[in-house]
Order: sequence, then structure tokens, then C-alpha cells
Amino acid sequence: MKSNQLRLIVISMGMFLLFSLGNGLQAQTTGWNITPAIKATKNPVPTSKESKADGKELYNKHCKSCHGSAGLGDGTRASTLDVACGDFSSSKFQATTDGEIFFQISAGKGKMPSFKRLIPEDNGRWAIVNYIRTLAAK
Repeated sequence: MKSNQLRLIVISMGMFLLFSLGNGLQAQTTGWNITPAIKATKNPVPTSKESKADGKELYNKHCKSCHGSAGLGDGTRASTLDVACGDFSSSKFQATTDGEIFFQISAGKGKMPSFKRLIPEDNGRWAIVNYIRTLAAK
């Protein structure tokens, strides 16, 4: 192989690695991949006493161990994780749309699993959204 060809291969591989690493770092630092359509998705489950109760039951079963009883990110498993579990009562979190929260519950990311399999009914995940809204700081 000629030295020019070898040089071209090495440069190409280097550019590929830089591009790949750059995209990986960007994905880690930008957070969730929320599209405008996801952000605009409306909750089809009416906020009612029943849906909040259903959401609380599912939250206690699937979310509380990491996110805590009051959604402060201080659940019993939170200290074993190398990432913060977030504070659902914060104004910053509460400013996220229902569609964003539903997407995060459904898709999962990093240490947070997708709950599509554990909570296969969309309405169950939407009920959790309704319940999480009750955790706003008072």
C-alpha cells in the first residue's frame, strides 16, 4: 500500500472517531431527545382524583425507590446511583410538558429504564404524569 493511501486511511479513521465521539458527548450533555411533537403531546387522561390515585399507585411501585415519596430524588436507591434522580417538585421540572414527562417515563435513558414493558398501558404512564404534577413545591 502506498504511503498516501495509508495516510488517507488513517486520516479518515481519525475523522470518523472524532465524529463518533463528538456525537456521543453531545448526546450525553444535551439530555433527552425531545422533539417539538413530543413536547406538544397532550395528556389524554383527564386529571381526576381517580387518575392521580392510579398514578400514585404506579409511582409507588415503579418510581419511588429512586425518586422518593415526594419526588425529591431521594429514594432508597438514589444514593446507590451515580446520577441525580431529579426533583419533581422543582419549578424547572414542573415547567416541562406532559408530553416530555410521558416520553421520559416511556423511553428511559441511561440508568432510568423504559417503563413501556412494566407499564404497557399508555394510560398508566399518563396517570403517573398526573400524579407527578401533584408533587409541585408548595
